[in-house]
Amino acid sequence: MKRTIIITDLTRFKEGNPSVCVAGIDRATGECFRPMPYLSSVFCRRLKILPGGILSGDLEFAPNRTEPHVEDCKLDNLTFHGPCSSDEFRAVLAGSCFPSLEEGFEISLPHGEKAIPKDHQVKRSIITLRVSPSDVSIVENTFNPGSIKLNFRDQSGRGYRYFPITDLGFHDYALKHRDQDKLVSLNRWISTQAEVYLRIGLSRNFKNAQGKEGFWLQGNGIYTFPHAAEGVRGYAS
Repeated sequence: MKRTIIITDLTRFKEGNPSVCVAGIDRATGECFRPMPYLSSVFCRRLKILPGGILSGDLEFAPNRTEPHVEDCKLDNLTFHGPCSSDEFRAVLAGSCFPSLEEGFEISLPHGEKAIPKDHQVKRSIITLRVSPSDVSIVENTFNPGSIKLNFRDQSGRGYRYFPITDLGFHDYALKHRDQDKLVSLNRWISTQAEVYLRIGLSRNFKNAQGKEGFWLQGNGIYTFPHAAEGVRGYAS
């Protein structure tokens, strides 16, 4: 079926992986799609595929998709049409919002928990949250100097700390500005914006070195309005 989506997620994998994960929301239906197999970073750079871009093609949900990754789909005859307007991108994000992370993933999480148990039934693997600009900060990972994490508070008042940032553009930008003074300036700039939208995603099932297994929470997208941070290529201004 021919569909047109607005790209809402362009996420990175670990260093050395040549692929990127692209996801977007159908302009007509509001459904979220994640084309599989993953697109290559070289392909995305060549077509200048970015969040806020317009992508069309024959999109059908994958017959073997499983919860929570119900967005997985097959994509054929891909065409990239360039960026949408900032207003349309904001509208797409606003229309996909949940009031809180726990409501979006339909779970009550213990304080500090960053993984959803693999046996918990989740109906989706990506949600959007609208958060106050003053409740978002990018911080250095004190346990791994040189890397950065996302702190935020959702509309329920619940705070989340040290989320991994998989947003490709924002991660690369923030790493270049990761010394303390520049992070302070970046966070101060974010606080001056009118709105911040976060795309929060779930990893594939993964067991960490400590033996903990589940779907891990991550920051797929960080979008500020009315302006994007200078140097972050995300959407048309």
